[in-house]
Amino acid sequence: MTVRRFWVVPIALVALAAGGVELAVSGSATSAAWATLAGLLAAVVAGLAVSLPGIDWRGLVFGGLFVGAGILSWTYTDRPLIVWSVLLVEGFLFMWWSWPWWPRLRTSFRMGTAWLGTSMWILGVIGALLVLHAGIAAQRLLYAGVFGLAVLAVLAKSARRDLSVGIVAAFLLAIGVLILVGSGNLFEDVHTVPANDWGKGFEYRFWGGPGLLYHPNSMAGIAVLVAIRNGIDRSFAVWQRLAVVALAGFIISVTNSRTGFIFLAAAAVVHAVLLWRRLGADRPDDSRRWVAAATPFVALALVLVSAHGTQFLTQERYGSSAGVTSGRLDTWKQVLTDWRDASIAEKAFGDASTVRSTVHREESGSDIKLTVDNAAFGALRHGGVFGVLAFLVGLGLLLWNVWRRLGLGRRSAADDGSSPREPGQSAPAWYVLAVLSALPTIATTEWLLGGTGGTLWILLVAGEAGLFAGAAVAPARRPTTPAPAPAP
Repeated sequence: MTVRRFWVVPIALVALAAGGVELAVSGSATSAAWATLAGLLAAVVAGLAVSLPGIDWRGLVFGGLFVGAGILSWTYTDRPLIVWSVLLVEGFLFMWWSWPWWPRLRTSFRMGTAWLGTSMWILGVIGALLVLHAGIAAQRLLYAGVFGLAVLAVLAKSARRDLSVGIVAAFLLAIGVLILVGSGNLFEDVHTVPANDWGKGFEYRFWGGPGLLYHPNSMAGIAVLVAIRNGIDRSFAVWQRLAVVALAGFIISVTNSRTGFIFLAAAAVVHAVLLWRRLGADRPDDSRRWVAAATPFVALALVLVSAHGTQFLTQERYGSSAGVTSGRLDTWKQVLTDWRDASIAEKAFGDASTVRSTVHREESGSDIKLTVDNAAFGALRHGGVFGVLAFLVGLGLLLWNVWRRLGLGRRSAADDGSSPREPGQSAPAWYVLAVLSALPTIATTEWLLGGTGGTLWILLVAGEAGLFAGAAVAPARRPTTPAPAPAP
């Protein structure tokens, strides 16, 4: 009997426990049956996570800290001390892992992700000091330190190992936990939501369960990230690659996430184009790869079927006044209005009224602190004119580091991310796919800028650090010294 067969027992126990809890709470056998199915799914997702080969525990910690901070920030929106505690743990851990700092600090200036994730906070510190908001400046300095140390720590740990598998394994475990705590409402029409204006009217979207909630767009985003990282990598088993793509489609469906749908659609198109470029003059009859390219399109089609067509893509979720963009357009207009009315210091270095540069609109209510939900406008809000310049520099470096190592048109073992690589060689296919697919999400999210919700950012940091550190996607092998020739 193989080890995998033993998984049946814990998976069955988790499923039965989920059903038993729901039966005790609701007293409905039907609800308990659906909860049992949800518990089964949660256990399978967790099993998928631990089955991935090449998991490095440090990558698991990186991914767990970032996705955990995001989940806690949505679960305890009115208790920021909890999230700050996680950030302090991150800061001390990253400080330890990244020592000595100076050699890696010089390398970080060449990384687009370092510019994107840290420059806004540094500029924000300058802006807050110029307008004499010392408290805001101090908190922003802590943010800058945590995320700057995160870059240095990933660089330090990428020298001999790939962290990306551990990071996405943490994302899978997070999805499994959210499904488990939300097993009682996963397959229901009405879901558990935050007890505030963020959750009001969004009971039709899956957030998790009591005591553990995550924004639907963020949940769908990490599911697509797992599909991008593992679905294209032939070092994983076929069932694992198909499972992560299917999971992404399912999570997009239950979260009703247009952002997740756009992200997966972009990944499907980019994947097909990259595959066509590689196989056009090489192996045009490789039907297995074309089937792999078609898989995400099948998942997208099933999402549309479950959503009864394209209606959810054009749905006005906050009413006709907010439009199809769910109020994003009005938020961006407010960012421009606030920038025009700001002082010279804030025009140059960003808004200094709140630590995270949130936006207030009268029609949204006094308790809602809106995020910008657009990386470019977010750069203006966080860092002013210099923030936009830093964003362009970071994005340019990110694309340049991919382009110069793209390696299209030549076959190498590293193209599918299954073999060791050295600095200057072609980037792994998953990383190319992740960077290019993330570009459309600039218009709808800020996760490219890092922060507590920077799950995309930390994965891209790991991929980009590997390009500079020469990290192997497979565990690094020590070079062997040839035995001396026997004496004549």
